[in-house]
Amino acid sequence: MYSVMAWTLFAGQVDTRQSPLGAVLTLVTVVGIFLLVRFLLNRQGKGKADQSMIRQIVLFLIVVIGFVAVILSLPMDPGLRDQISNLFGIVISAVLALSSATFIGNMLAGILIRSIRSFKPGDFIEVGEHFGKVSERSLFHTEIQTLDRNLTTLPNLFLATNPVKVTRASGTYISAEVSLGYDVNRARIEKLLVEAAEKTGLSTPFVTINSLGDFSVVYQVHGMQKDVSRLVSARSKLHGQVLDALHNAQVEIVSPSFMNQRQVGDTVFIPKKAKRAEVELADADLPESIIFDKADQAGTIEKKKETVESISERCRNLQTQIKDAPTEEERARLTETLERWEAMKVKMQENLDKQIKSMDE
Repeated sequence: MYSVMAWTLFAGQVDTRQSPLGAVLTLVTVVGIFLLVRFLLNRQGKGKADQSMIRQIVLFLIVVIGFVAVILSLPMDPGLRDQISNLFGIVISAVLALSSATFIGNMLAGILIRSIRSFKPGDFIEVGEHFGKVSERSLFHTEIQTLDRNLTTLPNLFLATNPVKVTRASGTYISAEVSLGYDVNRARIEKLLVEAAEKTGLSTPFVTINSLGDFSVVYQVHGMQKDVSRLVSARSKLHGQVLDALHNAQVEIVSPSFMNQRQVGDTVFIPKKAKRAEVELADADLPESIIFDKADQAGTIEKKKETVESISERCRNLQTQIKDAPTEEERARLTETLERWEAMKVKMQENLDKQIKSMDE
């Protein structure tokens, strides 16, 4: 492609003021190069987040270079040609000057994010007011899937200039906050909240007292959630277990200000205990598989890519061992092992390509 472009620029230097043949040949060459490059880029494998952006950049550069080549090959006065070239250069310079700050900033931020590897597709992140699961990470932007299942695109420059909280894959602490009156014993409340966290499946639970208000005390129970893929449902379940634990212990979750505002007499604000089947049905509804479908798929693809890369590394090591094998028997054994790993790699790559294709559709 570079040799063809060089020939195009050379053709533009030929004196064709007597005939427009040079300009026609240059235009045909530029159009041919544009169509060929676009065809080759369209044939590239899907699933690459930066493919669309790179495709647009390459095609734009071809158009710009082709336009310059056509201008240089036109049969016109050299002075007029120079004026048109200068005007075109000024316009391109102005466009690049206005857009380069954000464009280059996002690109450098994307390189920085990839180099430090703070998060990958499938991770929960929180930056500013945005919280969600990473569904796509490219050179210029990062896409997250939020709790409403919608996709939010964040410029990489925004991520690089703001604190990003990443949920660790090994587990994270989740919490629930509740406000109770001063008439309830603190030790009793802490015990009930710890029991609620344990029923939720959280490990190492503990309780903190966040504030002492005019009418109520604010308690917060914390616990380690090891399966971060169920983060949303675990938080909801923790709140439900807190409600059940307090209500079963005949602890009202209403503040004295509420009691003072309404004349309710001796009414107790504790709902009737639900049936076991109803509780199990509510606990069975896990929303993460629907909310974060694209992000989960992106995380699975990322893990499969890492597996394929590890298999490739193992195959390279086996090839080195085959070359250094001391005997024919050892070489044959290593060759058989290599063939099995390469067959496994081919199957995994085919499965990965299908999954990437289905994600792009």
